[in-house]
Amino acid sequence: MVNMEELEQGLLMQPWAWLQLAENSLLAKAYITKQGYALLVSDLQEVWHEQVDASVVSQRAKELNKRLTAPPEAFLCHLDELLRPLLKDIVCPGKATFSCERVAEALILQVRSELSGLPFYWTFHCILASPSLVSQHLIRPLMGMSLALQCQVKELATLLCMKDLEIQDYQESGATLSRDRLKTEPFEENSFLEQFMVEKLPEACSVGDGRPFVTNLQNLYMAVTRQEVQVRQKHQDAGDPQTSSSASVQGTDSQLLNQPEEPVSSAPSLPVPDKEPTGTSGPVKRPQLSKVKRKKLRGLFS
Repeated sequence: MVNMEELEQGLLMQPWAWLQLAENSLLAKAYITKQGYALLVSDLQEVWHEQVDASVVSQRAKELNKRLTAPPEAFLCHLDELLRPLLKDIVCPGKATFSCERVAEALILQVRSELSGLPFYWTFHCILASPSLVSQHLIRPLMGMSLALQCQVKELATLLCMKDLEIQDYQESGATLSRDRLKTEPFEENSFLEQFMVEKLPEACSVGDGRPFVTNLQNLYMAVTRQEVQVRQKHQDAGDPQTSSSASVQGTDSQLLNQPEEPVSSAPSLPVPDKEPTGTSGPVKRPQLSKVKRKKLRGLFS
């Protein structure tokens, strides 16, 4: 019997991909093992989900592909080979054709391909996802990402203030800037945030069809969901009844569509700080620059 918890947890740790199927712009993620698969799809208005085990795969394969006889593992492996390029935005001409349609409250994703020289058809029957599933894959990770980015901003603001103190120390020692074009005003966090809200926020928070989220933030999304799984695992090991039903992801030997070697997005994200910066009250500790960095900074002053 398939470990459904493995599918649920494996799906959580997958990145989102952006799909354009005809006129439909979708976000999707999938996780496939030799015993089943889980698929999550959203058009930013609704979220659909399908999770099946090998017995369902075997029965559906018989209904859709009467000329093909193979164990469910073979069909799952083929589905993995078809979905992987789609989710990684890799062009594979002639490999498969995907289409989708809305039927009542369901989303039907159809696949046409070939297997062993014969036509292969598959249909994903995705129903509306439960509120708890939407929370698990979107609401909680997005809240975690927002908190992590806020922490990064605070860390960077603290670092800029420390750099200003370093420059001030050189100036008080009699140094002057050799190139006027490099002169900057001391960093003031409140003024910066106010200016950002007025000038940058409208463009920065433009969600659009979801593609910017996929392109720029999947490294951080996976880091946050991985942290969520680790925390849940600690609670499980400690015997917390609220999380005792959670299970860790099984070894990669059973995985077909696993976390990609490289994220969908090649755009880097800032590392998540380990802790909140200290408050602004009290003296700020000056950074200890290496001799090389000090020499470079002195070079700007005469």
